[in-house]
Amino acid sequence: MLQKKFGRQFSPHVTAVLQALFVTFLWSTSWVLIKFGLEDIPALTFAGLRHMLAFLCLLPIFYRSPGFSALRGLSRRKWLQLVVLGLLFYSLTQGAQFVGLAYLPAVTVNLMLSFTSIVVAVLGIVLLAERPSGQQWLGMALSLLGIFIYFYPVQVPAGQVIGFVVVMVGVLANAGSAVLGRAVNRSGHLPPLAVTVVTMGFGAVMLLAAGLLVQGLPALDWQSWMIILWLAVVNTAFAFTLWNLTLRTLPAMESSIINNTMSIQIPILAVIFLGERLNGREVLGLVLAALGILLVQLRRRRVRAEATEILSEKA
Repeated sequence: MLQKKFGRQFSPHVTAVLQALFVTFLWSTSWVLIKFGLEDIPALTFAGLRHMLAFLCLLPIFYRSPGFSALRGLSRRKWLQLVVLGLLFYSLTQGAQFVGLAYLPAVTVNLMLSFTSIVVAVLGIVLLAERPSGQQWLGMALSLLGIFIYFYPVQVPAGQVIGFVVVMVGVLANAGSAVLGRAVNRSGHLPPLAVTVVTMGFGAVMLLAAGLLVQGLPALDWQSWMIILWLAVVNTAFAFTLWNLTLRTLPAMESSIINNTMSIQIPILAVIFLGERLNGREVLGLVLAALGILLVQLRRRRVRAEATEILSEKA
């Protein structure tokens, strides 16, 4: 319905671009909503509820898709890969993002998690025998320079140390999930929707179980539940479905560029709605890091367009 409405006014390509930009905006607003929700909801429980509800929303769509029948022929090794992928991306990466946001500014967490692309490029050399191009080396150098400029001089308040440690664990887990997701998709046994729904199911169960066991489920008011439901239904289930729709039209390189606009959107939203402040040096660092990450991603997407890898960089 949404596709037809846009299609009457714009070409299919322009429609897909606008839809993809809308999705990145939704994902960027997730960071603001998470910060608001963390005032009353424990981080791990919050993350578990969001992704469990999103999984339940996507399950009926997946059940009616061709990918559902493809699960029957999977070997134990493939199932194990999906389980590990779910634990890495949803249980560890998403859990680390929520916990990190409980201790650190949204802009800082976003910058740290964006470092995933650099770690993936390095892991690709070791595990996948993929040699970075000159463009990628330049991108990595720009990103490192941007991160150095943003954090210089390094001053970590005592209360934020745990946040930095947790987010760095999330960066490593996110990079691992990107490499494993690439290997899973390379085999071609499952469509991206199947990979996402199955891994989200495994990861969400473990994440929610850990949250309830460690942090419990406090009495939540209607505003907290509305934030959880919005993040699950709109910013995850709906947004992912719409993003998948745009991938049918947009080239991988174009999707990468649009996805990378979140590096700009999140800081802007954090300044407007969360009261976070950025000085000139920090803005310069963010711009250099975003440019470097884009250079790394463009080359990688040109070689291989994989929806799971793109998804791993979303909120």
